[in-house]
Amino acid sequence: MSENGFTTTLLHADRRAGTEYGAVHQPLHPSSEYAFEDAHELAAVFQGKPGFSYARQGTPTTAALERKITQMEQGVGSVSFASGMAAITAVFFTLLRQGDHLICSKYIFGNTNSVLGTLQQFGVEVTLVDATDVEQVKAAYQPNTRMVFSETIANPGTQLADLAEIGGWCEQKGLLFVIDNTLSTPWLAPAKKFKAGLAINSLSKAIGGHGHALGGTVTDTGLFDWQHYPNIFEAYRQGNRANWGLTQIKKKGLRDMGAAMSSDTAHRLMIGAETLSLRMAKACHNALSLARFLAAHPQVVQVHYPGLASHAQHKRATDYFSGRYGALLSVELQPHIDVFAFLNRLRVLALSTHLGDNRSLVLPVAHTIYYEMGPKQRALMGIADGLLRVSVGIEDTEDLIHDFSQALSAFSV
Repeated sequence: MSENGFTTTLLHADRRAGTEYGAVHQPLHPSSEYAFEDAHELAAVFQGKPGFSYARQGTPTTAALERKITQMEQGVGSVSFASGMAAITAVFFTLLRQGDHLICSKYIFGNTNSVLGTLQQFGVEVTLVDATDVEQVKAAYQPNTRMVFSETIANPGTQLADLAEIGGWCEQKGLLFVIDNTLSTPWLAPAKKFKAGLAINSLSKAIGGHGHALGGTVTDTGLFDWQHYPNIFEAYRQGNRANWGLTQIKKKGLRDMGAAMSSDTAHRLMIGAETLSLRMAKACHNALSLARFLAAHPQVVQVHYPGLASHAQHKRATDYFSGRYGALLSVELQPHIDVFAFLNRLRVLALSTHLGDNRSLVLPVAHTIYYEMGPKQRALMGIADGLLRVSVGIEDTEDLIHDFSQALSAFSV
């Protein structure tokens, strides 16, 4: 990011970039349109010169947020969107064409899986693989393969893809490797570490942290050579080729699709991002403590958390994230426990469908976010009816453990 550490760089980024009146934060720019003194300048912005013409393509405030995310991911540039799903959809629909082939981890967020179904209707082939094994990714390769996509830590099963090996293989094959870095966040590891060409982050989650703003970004890490990517439109094959990918994503995915982030939202997310490392450190500590408690509880069948030695990718997670394992875990209760009755006994955790919040959140996976998939697809993904997803927050550790303990005590046999 800079000669300073992660948090120091974020805290002082606005001031160092230059602000009016010595403000420590970039000001909020709510204007939708921007006027020019010279018509030549107006035309120049439309023709590619840096600047602002209409808020659907960005504002000074969203640009300030994008600079911070770019610093986090150690990239060369970012584009912001109204949500993380808008960012993911923009990548797929602006960089893939009919007849292309996408290799994708089968352990992905339910809404992302839904987008893949729509993508297939537009003539893009999709192959789902177990991305925890690079050999399965390699076996799926076809001459028309253009992109490989994976999350870092999967939601809700916490499977960890073989990111380093996949990234190295994509580099050899000249394939675009795209990582959704939302659950691990750039604080645990920037996607660039795994040779991803693009990093996607849902800012609504841990980066924003407070559960009061939606947003997403796509960051170019600078590692992919866009000169050899066949799907870049001729209009965008000009100037520095390092910018070609983001330019197309911005023009086609943001300008044309309209999923623009507001300046007010960008300002909220920028403020939240400043404390990312502090919040994540506490949430990771809480998650590991809670996972260890639950794994030893007789009313629990299994706990899925990369920080546990029993996790299939525990060593990989330790290597990737330097002994920090994220803030998401899932827990499978004994079959005799009614998950709804259990959830209704919790007093600290909130019953909610969000992730990465300051508050700890829990929901029954099969009955909510993966209900639309149906039992067959859930079974293929290892999602049991008694599986609960827990997004761990920054509460006092003892309070979280006690809340689970008192709720489980009602079902002892």
